[in-house]
Amino acid sequence: MTIRVAIIGFGKIARAEHVPAIAADPDFELVAVVAPNGAQGAGVPVFASLAAMLAAMPDGVDAVSLCTPPRVRRAIAAEAIAAGLAVLLEKPPAATFGELQDLEARARAAGTCLFAAWHSQHAPAVAPAAAALAGETITRLAITWHEDVTRWHPGQDWIWEPEGFGVFDAGINALSIASAILREPLFVTGAAFTIEPGRQAPIAAALTFAGERRTATFDWRATDEEVREIHVATAAGRRIAIRDGGASLSLDGAEQPLGPFAEYPALYRHFARLVAERSVAVDAAPLRIIADAALIARRLSTASRA
Repeated sequence: MTIRVAIIGFGKIARAEHVPAIAADPDFELVAVVAPNGAQGAGVPVFASLAAMLAAMPDGVDAVSLCTPPRVRRAIAAEAIAAGLAVLLEKPPAATFGELQDLEARARAAGTCLFAAWHSQHAPAVAPAAAALAGETITRLAITWHEDVTRWHPGQDWIWEPEGFGVFDAGINALSIASAILREPLFVTGAAFTIEPGRQAPIAAALTFAGERRTATFDWRATDEEVREIHVATAAGRRIAIRDGGASLSLDGAEQPLGPFAEYPALYRHFARLVAERSVAVDAAPLRIIADAALIARRLSTASRA
């Protein structure tokens, strides 16, 4: 049976990734868009709210993909769950860890499908890296995730608000990969957030984790060269390097053949299985790590460097 899906929030990620992934997947049909400010070129009916869509299309929608900024997600997702719809949450899945816990509890109580969709977990390097690390003892973890914010979020001021995550909007992708490939949880022992004057969310951050030599650096000021890498070493001498955001993988110095970089098609294939099973799939670890870091982080201002 074809899953009739509506996209809620029609910004860059919805247009660039969700729409083509849905169009290419025979298990899905895009039937509506919810966008308060309109959605030119959507090619399907557009509604100002989820309530308006449900009123106009009773029994006409099976699932929704929430692509709104995280600060408004919980209320919309809760409304969709109450209506019996399967729900896909674009990352980050909620504005707070507590909100995500609430949505998971609601979905389980209602018997509906909820999917916290970490797209980076579906990069081609992730599954083979996880297999290579199975049973290994980690002796080193180094996450380096440096991007140019002007390339990925041009003119988007919401990312600098308290609920916008700042550099963690990208850094959470790295943490989602770490959650997928490591068998043990990461616990934050130290954090420093670098914040620009007049902003609320960090433009850069550095974390340390429990255990020896476990670090992460995130920076949105990489205007020359972007780096998205995770390096892991083990007690048995294994060396695993995930590069290019999960597009490439090196095991013990040897580059591995991988399939195409098609995160969102893989994500929707997984969502189709979850919808059929009415399953709840919520990996809360990436959001929990950021919440933990925020509790203990030192705040540094770029103004002090001027």
